[in-house]
Amino acid sequence: MSNSIQIRMLDAIKVWPLYCLPKHALSRLIYRLTRIEFTPWKNSLINTFIFFYKIDMKQAIDQKADNYASFNAFFTRRLKPNARSWNKDNELILSPVDGFISQMGNINNSQLIQAKGKDYSLATLLANDSEMTKQFKNGSFTTLYLSPRDYHRIHMPVTGKLIKSVYVPGDLFPVNTASVRTVDQLFARNERFISIFETELGLMAQIMVGAIFVGSMETVWLGQITPTKCRELTIKEYAADPVKLNQADEFGHFNMGSTVILLFEKDKLNWLTNLNENDPIQVGQVLANVI
Repeated sequence: MSNSIQIRMLDAIKVWPLYCLPKHALSRLIYRLTRIEFTPWKNSLINTFIFFYKIDMKQAIDQKADNYASFNAFFTRRLKPNARSWNKDNELILSPVDGFISQMGNINNSQLIQAKGKDYSLATLLANDSEMTKQFKNGSFTTLYLSPRDYHRIHMPVTGKLIKSVYVPGDLFPVNTASVRTVDQLFARNERFISIFETELGLMAQIMVGAIFVGSMETVWLGQITPTKCRELTIKEYAADPVKLNQADEFGHFNMGSTVILLFEKDKLNWLTNLNENDPIQVGQVLANVI
C-alpha cells in the first residue's frame, strides 16, 4: 500500500465520524465553557493550554495567565506593540494573521485550490453572489490557517473601505490538514463571514471561516457575529455608513482557531516566490507585492 493511500485512509478515519457529531451544539458548549469566570476553572484551563501548546506569554501585553477574566479573554489576548514587525506600505499585501499558509496562488477561472487534487467553487464560497464571483474570477487567493496556539486577532492586509458583508450559515467541519484533504468543498460549506472592501488595487475579500469549537467570530464594527440563533444568509451594504480600516488596523478575531481566506482581483499582485504551502507566517509579514 502506497504512502499516499495510507494518508488518505488515516484522514478518512479522523474525519468521517465528524459527519455524525452535533457540531453546532458542541461549539455552543465550548462558547459557554470558555467564558466561565470561576477562578479555579479558568486558571486551570489557561495554564494547561499554555503548557500544552507552549505559548510564549512574553509577547502578550498581560503576561500573567491568572489576570485574564476567562479562557476566552486569554485566547484573544493582545500582543505588545513590538511583538510583530509591520511593513506598512499599500504597495505591499501584509498577512492579516499569525498562522500557516494552507494555499496560495491564482484562482483558475472560478476554482480555488483546497488541497492537492481537490478544488472548490468561488461562486459557492461567495454564497452564489454572481457579481462578486465575476469580480474575483481568475484573481488571486490565499488560505491562512490559524492553529490554537496562534495569536487570534485579525488585521487588515491593506487599507480599504468596507462596502458589503455577508454572513453565510453552514456546517462546522474542522479546518485542520486532515479535514482539508478529505471534506469536499470544505471552505464553501462551512459557516463563514465575508467582508468585501474597496482598496487602491480594486476589490478585496477577507473571509472568516468557522469551524467546530470556534465558539464565536467577531469584527470591530459589528461585534459578535456568531453564535447566532438566526442562522440565515445575512447581507449588509455599507454605502450609507462606510467603515474604513487602514492597513494593520484590527479587523476582528476568532475565539478559537480557524481560517482566513483573502481574495483579490485579477492581475493586481504577485505573491512572494519564497512563500510555500505550510510555511509559518506572522501578522504584518509581507505576502505579496502590488503590481
